[in-house]
Amino acid sequence: MAISASHGFFRSTVGKKYLMGLAGLIWAGFVLTHMAGNLLIFVSSDAYNMYSYALTSNKLIYVAEAGLVAALVLHVVLAINLTLQNRSSKGTRYAVKAKGEKKARFASTTMGIQGSVILAFVIYHLATFKYGTYYETNVNGVVMRDLFRLMVEVFQSPAYVVWYLVSLVLLGFHLSHGVGSVFQSFGWMNGRYQPMLRKLSVVYAIVVAAGFIAQPVYIYLVLGQG
Repeated sequence: MAISASHGFFRSTVGKKYLMGLAGLIWAGFVLTHMAGNLLIFVSSDAYNMYSYALTSNKLIYVAEAGLVAALVLHVVLAINLTLQNRSSKGTRYAVKAKGEKKARFASTTMGIQGSVILAFVIYHLATFKYGTYYETNVNGVVMRDLFRLMVEVFQSPAYVVWYLVSLVLLGFHLSHGVGSVFQSFGWMNGRYQPMLRKLSVVYAIVVAAGFIAQPVYIYLVLGQG
């Protein structure tokens, strides 16, 4: 009975939103830690390469990658499913768009477009750095991949930098609205905590987006001039 009830819940609209939110939170946690780790480029090339080596040489990296891929696929599939379900239930668009407080926010109305661009960015970014040119360096007697050199090389392209910045701005919007929606799906957006949680989702999104954006800007404008 409990299994049947649980299965029925996760097939419902509320259950799908709940699962999509959980998958989104996994990626929200990942991008925050990934951004923080990448800030080591401001310390030194060795610090960044040692951090990258510590991650990629850990056997658990395959488990983590599989989990992230599964969460991403689940998030995307449920997002598409809920969007189609929502359009089907509405039937036709409203003749007059709501204004004022009832008018949907930019981040909310373009979540699908944002998600598509971000997904393309993630795939391209992964292909660029995971399967890009292999350079080697020696740090404290340990031979490892020189990802710092690859990063500096990639961010010398103005087109890639612009593409990166646009994608990260969209990621900021996506995270801000998405994290807030997760809080709402979990029933936390009621009462006195609602204003605080909304601000928290916005601050989180700004920190993540700004942290990532600072990296190509620094490399292109500072390191690239050397």
